[in-house]
Amino acid sequence: MASHEIETLTQALARLPGLGPRSARRAVLHLVKKRETALVPLLRAMEAVSERLATCSTCGNVDTTDPCAICSDPRRDARALCVVEEVADLWALERSRLFPGRFHVLGGRLAALEGVRPEDLSIDALVGRIAGGGIDEVVLAMNATLEGQTTAHYVADRLEKFPIRLTQLAHGLPVGGELDYLDEGTLAQALRARRPVG
Repeated sequence: MASHEIETLTQALARLPGLGPRSARRAVLHLVKKRETALVPLLRAMEAVSERLATCSTCGNVDTTDPCAICSDPRRDARALCVVEEVADLWALERSRLFPGRFHVLGGRLAALEGVRPEDLSIDALVGRIAGGGIDEVVLAMNATLEGQTTAHYVADRLEKFPIRLTQLAHGLPVGGELDYLDEGTLAQALRARRPVG
């Protein structure tokens, strides 16, 4: 049996998405075996992120600076804005390197059964960004779930009064699929084939 500390680490890792108890045990064994090359650098990296972690006050991304690296990058197209449900979705789209604009993270999706209402998301902040001007296109990149599409329709209704081109990712994303789990090819195709809402 492992010590209490090692077991605590294993249990902490097992709570992470994608890791169960057996995977967490294997990860801990690897970290213990490779202490100097794996465990120590991991601890340092986690400590550095923990000390500097920030939520971008502009878009809602998680980074170590505020505004985040995407919002402060002058090479990004400030006229194009991609709206996503979660930070994981932003990171998935960013991995594709196909969207040249900026992002807005809603912080979730509308879900009546879970009690998530429009005021629980950063929809008002999104409307404020659009009202500020300078944005020509808004891409609604919600997950292809019932709640994701409900959120997309609600956001589209809120933005219809603005003189912007409103598009959404093309269908072809798997129904019930989530952006964070899709490969770059599928995301690339969805971004290329986006179409007007309505």
